[in-house]
Amino acid sequence: MKTFLDHIAVVAPDLASGADYVERALGVRPQPGGAHPRMGTHNLLMRLGENVYLEVIAPDPDAQPPGRARWFALDTIGPDTAPRLAAWVARTDDIVAARAACGAVPGEIEPMTRGALAWRITIPVDGALPEGGAAPALIQWDSAPHPASMLDDLGCTLRRLDVYHPEPSRVRRLLDALAFDGPVCVHGLPAGQALRLSADIQTPHGPRSLPLAGVA
Repeated sequence: MKTFLDHIAVVAPDLASGADYVERALGVRPQPGGAHPRMGTHNLLMRLGENVYLEVIAPDPDAQPPGRARWFALDTIGPDTAPRLAAWVARTDDIVAARAACGAVPGEIEPMTRGALAWRITIPVDGALPEGGAAPALIQWDSAPHPASMLDDLGCTLRRLDVYHPEPSRVRRLLDALAFDGPVCVHGLPAGQALRLSADIQTPHGPRSLPLAGVA
């Protein structure tokens, strides 16, 4: 079993503010994605490699309430919440074995669809981010090709994802259990600082970071 970096997720109160946030940081605007009826959410997407992409995800105002907690902790954000890079997802070919390897941290395995795409993904029952976003959700794609390969190439490539956590050894042990292979670096944080994610992305305008340096 091995796992790989699949995508990073920007959570936002609405897609317009999420797209503005990404464009301000990277100089490139994500393209339309689609809706997730089971979760009451919708998204925008940006290709970051052959099998890697960025997702902007937000509650869908036109969707029926899902009757459960939305994923990516979206029920905890309000209309004035600033968009942020909040989560990442690791891809596996055996999500049952991967979930067993790291216990209950990623959540329960749920089947999902969006249009012709089908996949299974781990979601905590309360919709929370695994380890506050430092640990990945797990995904297994049950349809082909990978969605990143169907997106426009806007000249962006993910070079590295940095994870900052007050207990970095805990995150590293989980990634070791998943046999994770990918450009993810885990760093420690001084006591009292909140965990965070930072993505180093090559763009048509040169190397950029998400979030933009100096901007939360």
